[in-house]
Formats: sequence, C-alpha cells, structure tokens
Amino acid sequence: QLQLVESGGGLVQPGGSLRLSCAASGFRLADYGVGWFRQAPGKEREGVASVGTAGSQKYGDFVKGRFVISRDNSKNTAYLQMNNLQPEDTAVYFCKYRHIWGRGTQVTVSG
Repeated sequence: QLQLVESGGGLVQPGGSLRLSCAASGFRLADYGVGWFRQAPGKEREGVASVGTAGSQKYGDFVKGRFVISRDNSKNTAYLQMNNLQPEDTAVYFCKYRHIWGRGTQVTVSG
C-alpha cells in the first residue's frame, strides 16, 4: 500500500518551533521530489516547500527563511522544520509525493 503519514503537528505559541515528519511506506521516497503544502480554514491549499532528489529546495514566499525542508532517504522520511511560527501559519500541513497525499497534521499557533 502506497502511503504517506505526517506527524509532529500540535499547538505552539507564537515564536515557537515544530518539526513535521512525513513517513513513506510502499515506495522509495528517494526516487522523486517531496513537497509540503498547507491549508488553513476557508483558504485554498498552498505550497510551503519542496525538496528534489538531489536536495534542491524551494519555498513559498511567506516562509521568509523560517522553515527548512529536508529528507532522510535511509529512513524513507521527509521533514519540515518550522521556526518562528506565527498565528497565520495555523493550518493543516500535508506532504505530497507525485500523486500521493498524506492525511495531514494540524498545526495551531496561538498564544
């Protein structure tokens, strides 16, 4: 079964940090790029970050140097380190590999 499972979300105060994980099963994560997306209530899903097979990274303009995407092919897992989180970062965060989406993990930033 081809599956992506996100974890690491939660409630954090403004200025705090979270590290999201995206664990793949049923396929090799190393064979293709991986992306993180998010969707806030009432808003469209938007791209947060992506990492290519060779490690190249792209980020949404709103990231402004606060997030870092990475991958550990030996663990078949991708990560999103999020620092200096703000209330506007509150959303469900999803990872995507080709046509496969995870179910998401909730991130809530509130003080």
